[in-house]
Amino acid sequence: MDKPQLQIEHLTKVYERGEVRALNDVSFEVNRGEFLILIGLSGSGKSTFLRCVNRLIEPTSGKVYLNGIDVTGARSAELRRIRRQIGMVFQQFNLVRRSSVLTNVLAGRLGYVPRWRTLLGRFPHEDIKKAEACLDRVGLREKMYTRADQLSGGQQQRVGIARALMQDPELLFADEPVSALDPATSNSILQYLEQMNKSDGVTVICALHFLSLARRYGTRIIALKDGEIVFEGLPNEIDEARFKEIYGEDAEEVEIR
Repeated sequence: MDKPQLQIEHLTKVYERGEVRALNDVSFEVNRGEFLILIGLSGSGKSTFLRCVNRLIEPTSGKVYLNGIDVTGARSAELRRIRRQIGMVFQQFNLVRRSSVLTNVLAGRLGYVPRWRTLLGRFPHEDIKKAEACLDRVGLREKMYTRADQLSGGQQQRVGIARALMQDPELLFADEPVSALDPATSNSILQYLEQMNKSDGVTVICALHFLSLARRYGTRIIALKDGEIVFEGLPNEIDEARFKEIYGEDAEEVEIR
C-alpha cells in the first residue's frame, strides 16, 4: 500500500500568549488523489490549518510531512521547493487587482523563474503559452489582457484556479473558495477543482462552510470545531445529529444547488 501523501502529526497553533488555541493536537493523513473537505463554523480552525501546513503561518508545535519530507523543519530553499508542489486558491482571490489577468496567472510560476525576471515582468515564452492554455481551460482566454479588477467575483476566482494550474501542483489547498460567490457560481468553481482532482490527479483539500457542497464534491470529510477534529469520515455519514454536533444545536442546514 502506498504511503500517505500528506501526514499531519499533533499540529497545534496558539495565538495571543497562549490564550487562543486555533488548532489543538490535530492529526490525520491524506492519500494521493483524495478530494478532502474541511468543514466547520468560522473560527473553527480550517484556514489556520491550511496556512500552517504550507507554513504561510508557523505552527506552534507538531509536524507536517509531504511525501515523507518534513515541511515544518524545512529551511527557506527547501521550503521554496516544497511550495512549488502546493497550489493555493484563496477566499478573497488574492489577485493583483491593477494587473492583467495574464500577469496574475503567470504568478503561478514564481517558484520556478529567477527573481530578476519576475521583477522585470520577463517570463519565458513557454510560460506565457502555458498561461494562455490555463486560461483557456477555465474559459477566460479572451480576458487575458483585462485588468483583474474589471472581472466579476466568479471570474476572479477562475483566474485564481488558472494561477494554481500554472504550478502543476500535486496538492491543492482551497480556502473557502466560494464563500464570496452566489450558489450557481459556487458549483462551477468547485467543478473546476473537481476536474483538477479527477483529470490531473491533483489531491485537493478544500475548506467549505456548506455541508451540501461538501457532500457533493468530497470523497472524505473532516470537521473541525474549536481547533479540534470532531468528525472524520465519508460524506454520507453526517446525519442530523452529527450536523448539530459540528455546527451547534440551533444550526439549520442550507442546501446549495
